[in-house]
Amino acid sequence: MFQEFKKFAMKGNVLDMAVGVVIGGAFGKIVTSLVNDIIMPPIGFISGGVDFSKLAITLKKATETTEAITLNYGAFINNVLDFLIISFAIFIMIKQINKFKKKEETKPKETPEDIRLLREIRDSLKK
Repeated sequence: MFQEFKKFAMKGNVLDMAVGVVIGGAFGKIVTSLVNDIIMPPIGFISGGVDFSKLAITLKKATETTEAITLNYGAFINNVLDFLIISFAIFIMIKQINKFKKKEETKPKETPEDIRLLREIRDSLKK
């Protein structure tokens, strides 16, 4: 069972996926910082100094024994912006990868020598 697991874990797809998850997590942190630290402050400034991450609707006020119950829609707005930026960045990346693949596919492939010789023989026989 250990050998079988080792074969599975060492397959290229599993390793590629692991690398993708790690890089995706790091990329997510970068985008979160971009949204929270660079994009949202100017939007908050334009909208009159509103800090979106602290926007909330209080459903039940705090008492001495319980905490307040709130709907944190500002955090939701930040997360939606995170998602939109990440998905747009991935879209651009995949678009570029597909563009490079098309260039590789459109390159004329050189005919192997044996095929070329067979074609010459065929053309000679036709004459």
